[in-house]
Amino acid sequence: MLMTRERRPAIRTLRGWAIHVLHEAGAINECEEHGWAKDRADPHARERAIDLARQDPPDGVSADQAVAEINNVLDSIGDTCPECPDESL
Repeated sequence: MLMTRERRPAIRTLRGWAIHVLHEAGAINECEEHGWAKDRADPHARERAIDLARQDPPDGVSADQAVAEINNVLDSIGDTCPECPDESL
């Protein structure tokens, strides 16, 4: 029987890998209109992303470096899209 492994997407940077992991875990989502990443502020999804980073870091990157990059990306993403109109006005 022929067995195939699912190929991981080609990620060019550590930041790109971290964004992919955060999206896969459900910690961030994309603004449907503009495409900006938005933090969902879901602590369980954040924890899943950190667990994924620890268990399967990219080649040549330690688990600690992978978790640090996940946290760096989360710190750089807001919970609103900068291009969407402010709904509180």
